[in-house]
Order: sequence, then C-alpha cells, then structure tokens
Amino acid sequence: MHPVPLLAVLPPLGGSALLRTTLPAVPVALVAVALAAYLGAVHRQNRLHPRHPWPAKRTAAFVASAAVTSVAIFSVIGVYDTTLFWDHMVQHLMLIVVAAVLLAVSAPVALAWRASTGGLHRRITAALRSPPSLVIGHPVTAFVCYGVLIPLTHLTVFFNWAIEYRWVDDVEHFLFLFVGYLFWRHILGHDPNRYRMQAPMRALLLFVALPVDTFVGLTLNSEAHEIFPALAKLHRTWGPSLVMDLHIGGVIMWVGGDVLMMLALIPVVVEWMRREERRATLFDRELEAYLPTPPATRGQPTAGFALGTHAQRTAGPTPPATRG
Repeated sequence: MHPVPLLAVLPPLGGSALLRTTLPAVPVALVAVALAAYLGAVHRQNRLHPRHPWPAKRTAAFVASAAVTSVAIFSVIGVYDTTLFWDHMVQHLMLIVVAAVLLAVSAPVALAWRASTGGLHRRITAALRSPPSLVIGHPVTAFVCYGVLIPLTHLTVFFNWAIEYRWVDDVEHFLFLFVGYLFWRHILGHDPNRYRMQAPMRALLLFVALPVDTFVGLTLNSEAHEIFPALAKLHRTWGPSLVMDLHIGGVIMWVGGDVLMMLALIPVVVEWMRREERRATLFDRELEAYLPTPPATRGQPTAGFALGTHAQRTAGPTPPATRG
C-alpha cells in the first residue's frame, strides 16, 4: 500500500464548509473509541466505588478534549492544515495546548487504575511501577520531548512530509496530543506519578518551556523565503503570499503560544498562594500552642490575656481593669 499524497489545490478558505466532506476513518475511529472507553470506565469506576464517584469535572474535561480534537482535525481547520501554514499553527495550538491540557486534567490513567480489577488492575499497577514508566513520567523527559517536537515539526523536512503524506499528518496530530499530555500532566494533571512537583517547580517548568514556542515563532517570522517546498508546489493563487503565510504562522506560535502558556500559569500561582496561606496559618497555630500563657497579674483579668494569641500580638497588651 503506497502512501497517499496530500498535494492538492483547494478552493479559497471560506465559511461555507465547516466540516470535511470526507472524514478520515482512522482518526474518527480513534476519537470515538477513546471517548467510549473513557465513559465506560467512568461507569465501571462509579459502580465499583459508589462512595467515591469519579469527579464530573474530569469527565467533562475529557469530553471537551475530544471535542477540541475533533474541531482541530475534522473541521475546516483540518482541511486546510496542509495548505495554509497559519491554519496549521492554529491547529497545532488547539491540540498541544488546549486539547492536551484537558486530557491531562481528565486523568485517564488514574481512571483506568481505579476502574480495573483482578489481573488487569495488577498489570496496570506493574506498568506504572516499571522502569519505562518511570522514565516516561519524569518531568525532564516531558520537557525534552516538548522541546524537540516543536522545532522538529516546524523547522525541518517533517512538515514537508506532513503535507505530502496523510499518514505523516495523522502521526503529527497524535504526537501533539501525546507529548502535550506528557508535559501538561506535570502542570495540571492528576494521574499517578512518582514525581510529584510542588507549585513553584511546576511554574518553573512552564517558564523553562516558554522559550521553545518563542524561538520557533521568531525563527519562522524572520524567514525571507518559503522554507517548505511542498507548500510552494501547491501553487496556491489565493490568500496571503507564501512568506506572509509563514510569518503569520510564526506570530501565532509566538504570541498565541506564550499567551496560552501564561494563562495556564494562573491556576498554578493560585494554588501556590493558597498553599502558602495554609502554611502560614499552621505556623501561627503551632506558635500559639508552643508559647506559654503568662501568670495573671494583680489588677488584670486573666481571661483572654495569652500572649500567644494573634489578636493581642497585633493589638498590644490588655488594659488594666477599672472599677465599675
């Protein structure tokens, strides 16, 4: 079976057709099977653990991830992703930043572990504890995969292959989701993992990954000629010029990627602040329990005079009692 080339002249991009006229069978089947498997696992988990039902927000996150993936691949965005580079970049951000984030929030591995029993449960547990799983689940592995994937798919011949052959385009979509999930599970995910990072380290991981999109976007925006021969072979006579299309895609990756990354930083910072507030409250309580209560002095009330209380540390000593 020979690879199917994608080179074809498409009509100008318009809003008349929102969906593909012919849906790709393999991606449709994969999304449908994944959605059915997740919802089936939720039903089984709730039946096995009725006192601890699966959080509805995680189920909603997985359904939303499947919906975003479907829009990115099966809508007009997917039709023109190998014709217009800026359109491909929109699809790229939808998959690796939006859909992958929702996938990480949905915690599919944790659901599979909780919904399984018997031999399947033992195999999943063994797989999670295996050396390959420990390597794949390491945050350094996630960062390296992310840092390699973005330049590889946008600054090398790989994108030419994605334009010319449909199976390469499908593989690229899968890589965006998989590598995005590996990265975002450390930031916003809930799946079991040996490496549990606190909020400061998760924020640091985001800041370290931020220059990847910036570098690739600025590189594309600085090109003076078309760097993808397969796009030039299409002989597109409508829309932006080849170089302008390249620059628009670079700006989308640079600005759009950075903005989405910074938005993802918000819940991490909020969690960080709440954690610090809880630590401060716990410290105050331990300090109050540690400091002894001074003996009562003549002419002063004993009630409410503990120096360890927060109110009197801030308001000063209690004034002496007076005759009524």
